[in-house]
Amino acid sequence: MAEFTASNIQSVDANQNVLFTEAPIPCTKGLVTHRAGSGLFNLRGNCSQCRVRYKVDFIGNITVSTGGTPGPISVAIAVDGEPLPSSVATVTPAAAGAFFNVAASEYVDVTKGCCASLSIRNVSGESIDVRNANLIITRVC
Repeated sequence: MAEFTASNIQSVDANQNVLFTEAPIPCTKGLVTHRAGSGLFNLRGNCSQCRVRYKVDFIGNITVSTGGTPGPISVAIAVDGEPLPSSVATVTPAAAGAFFNVAASEYVDVTKGCCASLSIRNVSGESIDVRNANLIITRVC
């Protein structure tokens, strides 16, 4: 299991990734790699079976950025640059600065010998603010 966090407020433009700055529980086996301050993670398919399965859990607080238009905003788990529709978490703040808690969870399979790129993406049409972002990646089989 690996845990990555970003507790400070960050502005995330539309179609960009949430950045993670800390690794309270880093992956010490090289299965999950990440550079501090980046929004991209690499999941490796190191195994003796045909694939590795990871459970990806994201929890964080989001709001419309200052000066933005109140309305629905969303984040999603993205694999190899594509947001997974079943992971989209949407809230509708009535005003900028009104944070809501969102969560998303997905299983991600990585073929033996391959890698997959993972990120948490702002899939809204405008900039959002993200605070207390927490990403947990667990190898389940």
